[in-house]
Amino acid sequence: MDLATMLAVIRRGVPLAEDWGVELLEAEDGRAVLRLPASTRLLRPGDTLSGPALMGLADVAMWAALLSVNDGRDNSVTSTMTVNFLRPAGSGPVLAEARLVKRGRRMVFGEIMIHAEDSEEVAVHVTTTWAVIAPAAR
Repeated sequence: MDLATMLAVIRRGVPLAEDWGVELLEAEDGRAVLRLPASTRLLRPGDTLSGPALMGLADVAMWAALLSVNDGRDNSVTSTMTVNFLRPAGSGPVLAEARLVKRGRRMVFGEIMIHAEDSEEVAVHVTTTWAVIAPAAR
């Protein structure tokens, strides 16, 4: 599945991703890189990206990583998310790099690192667990 098609799947499944202008830069083999462009609507006091925006980006990034191994079809849902805010992400664009750590039949474990686009310093570290939802019988 090409990136444009996968981004369309993401934006249909999570309309907020389209509202925020989330971009899909890479998605392959259980790894995905997404970009959240700068937006004053997503800032908190102190001119840095808000926690809810960063957590939403992390969640969408993990789903993109899952879609990359399921040919764009995945009904899994977030079960847990542990978020560590290590430093302010800034007010500019940020990148979220997600990777699948372990895929089981019932659970998937992942990790997401978020950093400002112009920095390699990790601002947010996320670990997440997803419950695998089997496709409905037809």
